[in-house]
Amino acid sequence: MTAPLAVNALETATVLVSFALAPLALLLAWGLASFRVRRGVPSGTAWRRSVAEVGMVAGTLPWLFLVLTPRGGSGGVQPVPFADLIDLASADPRTIVEQLVGNLLLFFLAGVFVPLRFRVGLLAVFLGGALGAALVETAQFAFGTGRVASIDDVLLNAIGALLGALASRRWWRGSPSRVAPTAESTVLRSAGRDWRVTSFEVSRGTDRAARC
Repeated sequence: MTAPLAVNALETATVLVSFALAPLALLLAWGLASFRVRRGVPSGTAWRRSVAEVGMVAGTLPWLFLVLTPRGGSGGVQPVPFADLIDLASADPRTIVEQLVGNLLLFFLAGVFVPLRFRVGLLAVFLGGALGAALVETAQFAFGTGRVASIDDVLLNAIGALLGALASRRWWRGSPSRVAPTAESTVLRSAGRDWRVTSFEVSRGTDRAARC
């Protein structure tokens, strides 16, 4: 079923405005990173956290605005898994693309940036996307938007978040905060000098002290 022309115009305007505001989002990320650097956070970590925080919010809000915008329709609830997807298979190509791409994009950028900011894995991203999608579907029904709250939308939204996390996996898996130290060491600062003492040397010193 082809979406009403007004909704298509709203979607186009939302995408254009989002791109137009992208420099503002970058400026906000720069401001957050600069603030963190002044507070003593390493530059790389400050930029990573700031870009991830701004990206996950700015990349999700426009799509939330779209899916919560009222549209002509009686609304309803579809709790049967895969029922909407089966019906969608017989729809026209434009509707298929709009429904699939739109639902996958809702939490895609959140999936990209959340693992860059927090120590979470793929399962946590998928479950978080499913929870967020369930809240969105509940809001659609509660606010009388005329949209159908569907379990299939929840599934597609969660898959979109998972795809986003997979797309950025090579970066968040190599994050310094996720890489375990290669050697156990303790840095002792004394008289302005750094002394690196391995755990083996510490244990030897403890044993010698016990024998004295």
